[in-house]
Amino acid sequence: MPRSRLMFRSLFWIVSTTVGLMTLSAVQADDASPSKSKFVDHSLLVAPEFPCTWPAHPFPRFQINHQRVIGPESAYNIDTLIIDGNTGTQLDVPPHSVARPDLKREKSGPYGLSYTDKIEAWQFGGEACVVDVRDLLDQAGNGISPLVKPEHVERFEKQQRPVRFGDVVLFYSGYSDKYYRPFPEGSRFLADVVDRKAPGYPDPDPDCMEFLGKRGVMNLGTDSASMGPMPDLAEPTHYAGLKYGMIWTESATNLGVLPPTGAFYINLGPKHQGGPYGAGRAFSIMGGDLPAKLIASAKAKRAIDLSPTLATNLPITSPGIGAGEHRQVYLKLDFLYSEYLDMWHHTHLMDAMAGTHLVPPAFALPPEGPAPNESPTVRGWLQEYEKKFGKRGTSSVTTDKVPLDWTCGPVRVIDVTSLVGSLDKSKWPESPEITVAHIEAAEKAQGALKPGDIVLFRTGHLDAHFKPSPEDKGVWLDPLAGKSEGWPAPGPDAIVYLKSKGIRCVGTDAPDLGGVNQRRALMTYWALGSHEMVGVEFLHHLKELDKAPNGYFLFAPLKIRDCHGGPGRAIVLY
Repeated sequence: MPRSRLMFRSLFWIVSTTVGLMTLSAVQADDASPSKSKFVDHSLLVAPEFPCTWPAHPFPRFQINHQRVIGPESAYNIDTLIIDGNTGTQLDVPPHSVARPDLKREKSGPYGLSYTDKIEAWQFGGEACVVDVRDLLDQAGNGISPLVKPEHVERFEKQQRPVRFGDVVLFYSGYSDKYYRPFPEGSRFLADVVDRKAPGYPDPDPDCMEFLGKRGVMNLGTDSASMGPMPDLAEPTHYAGLKYGMIWTESATNLGVLPPTGAFYINLGPKHQGGPYGAGRAFSIMGGDLPAKLIASAKAKRAIDLSPTLATNLPITSPGIGAGEHRQVYLKLDFLYSEYLDMWHHTHLMDAMAGTHLVPPAFALPPEGPAPNESPTVRGWLQEYEKKFGKRGTSSVTTDKVPLDWTCGPVRVIDVTSLVGSLDKSKWPESPEITVAHIEAAEKAQGALKPGDIVLFRTGHLDAHFKPSPEDKGVWLDPLAGKSEGWPAPGPDAIVYLKSKGIRCVGTDAPDLGGVNQRRALMTYWALGSHEMVGVEFLHHLKELDKAPNGYFLFAPLKIRDCHGGPGRAIVLY
């Protein structure tokens, strides 16, 4: 975390098996069978009434704005976010404390350039080694952190095994489980510690970081609000670990569900350019054969990053069709300067669907209750859709309620690049439609789709057109304006077919799954939502998956309450 706020968040206080869809099930159903793998959520719920942001001036508070809702002016629920990297469960990377090499300062080093968009995908995950330090909880004075020392790790090693490269060492104190609550009770989580009204959260000291660094451990996590002990060891502890090239999770939660070793743990977050830290989504997979396979892949550095970088000069949000229809452009807002690091801490004002993101059912479906007053055009399209596919339905399944196992699974790439250039210019603006026939042809060549597969449509669109301004028009502007062909996109028939095969999640390396035809796009999203399916949009480099025929897709959006989108990062381990 930044020097001025180096102690930090925690994770969600209720992850329990009874929460179900509403909190993304801590341990999802079917855990009676030892042959099944189970997903465990380690992320705090991000919402304005929770202590999810650093409480000291000038750190900005999290905000979500439901900018448009389904009604006469919009066919979709559209949100914008003000969110900085110190929000909820988060990821720290070396430039948080390691200065750039060109600054030639005492703490300069090559890892001073290892921003969130530069960390290689394999490093985000590994085998969870849960170091139980619950005996330290609340065992210090107000504003003072009980210290996790090398002896605590050695105690774990005597009981389990030595820690090593490929492990994610997780310090489990129960802090976030106990103290992450809505305000005013939530002040105990962080603000009361900063104000010296309550005991600090347990954290490792610099000697512990040195111990782990010399063992080759490159990934850590804590269920404390920060990896920085209060009141004065935050920066020394950060630097002691980050100088080794470590990354770590702050404000994890629900670590007590995990076994001491054997589970696969990962923290994924949006790929902000030049980010010294970032909000993330941490989760584990335990039980069955899957964890060991993913652990081996990460340790062998067999990983492919499928998410483009987020930057202000890149075309990562939709400009819409017509004046006033654009989504919130992505903005990086500086608010605090670190002279030593020559770096501004910053927050982001962004559309909830900037870059790689989730499409939850509630994006295109209205909530239960009176029918929305939609435009005559949309009502006509709805009558046409319902005549063929049945009632559109309703949904309250926002991003925070989508189960983790919906967006992770064996990857199946369906190559539809043959559709590129298939439309006559007289039909523009239009997108070639991915049909049931295209999917069946892929199944005939590659084998039938199986329930739980993650289907990714490879169009090649972002690979060809994702360029910085002013060469950025090929992604959105030209196709939407009819100056070039739109990207291939599935129609509602294809979505219904995929659901019949047991598919929950569909992805694309195009800007979205809808395409440029507004009528067909809306029907595609209605079909997704009505069939309890989700989308992952704005991927790239799907060609790289040719070398990963048995790859496993991992994606989870930031856990933002009531959000109708969800930024995140997608990777494949193979």
